[in-house]
Amino acid sequence: MTLARTVKAWGATDDDLTRPLPCDRVLPDAELVVHRAVDVAAPPELVFRWLCQLRAGPYSYDLVDNLGRRSPRQLTPGLDRLLVGQPAMRIFRITSFERPLHVTFDSRRPLGRVAITYAVLPQDGGCHLLMRIRWTPPPLPVPTALTTRAMAVGDLVMARRQLLNLKRLAERDAAAP
Repeated sequence: MTLARTVKAWGATDDDLTRPLPCDRVLPDAELVVHRAVDVAAPPELVFRWLCQLRAGPYSYDLVDNLGRRSPRQLTPGLDRLLVGQPAMRIFRITSFERPLHVTFDSRRPLGRVAITYAVLPQDGGCHLLMRIRWTPPPLPVPTALTTRAMAVGDLVMARRQLLNLKRLAERDAAAP
């Protein structure tokens, strides 16, 4: 796998890259589209439940993304009661969801327009957790190509950590007696 492919599609399959997702309708003309994915040895319903936890924290690098507050390591009662418009991860709001298949978020600040879908795709032994991010930067004094490359690399670091944390927590709970 090339570095460019890793930055744009870490963990994603070729099918993931062409699969229609709700964020495609939210921000169809995005300047950057990246994919992140991980296989999770846990039932789709449990993985979706952990996605609901994004309302409480980003699950990436909390020092950077959550002002140093640790994202909860246990499921929080009530966070699975999703409503369109609810806030999540400090700068996002829920735009759509279908339990246990996907949850989609968008944001119009501070880094431009962003739409993200987390799709839970059932497979043998658990599920495939696919994240697609669509982004259009705000007007900036630097070239768009430079900002989209920088955003893709930065997002790879943060999103990889987020997906691996969610995977670890869901698998831990799935293995619990």
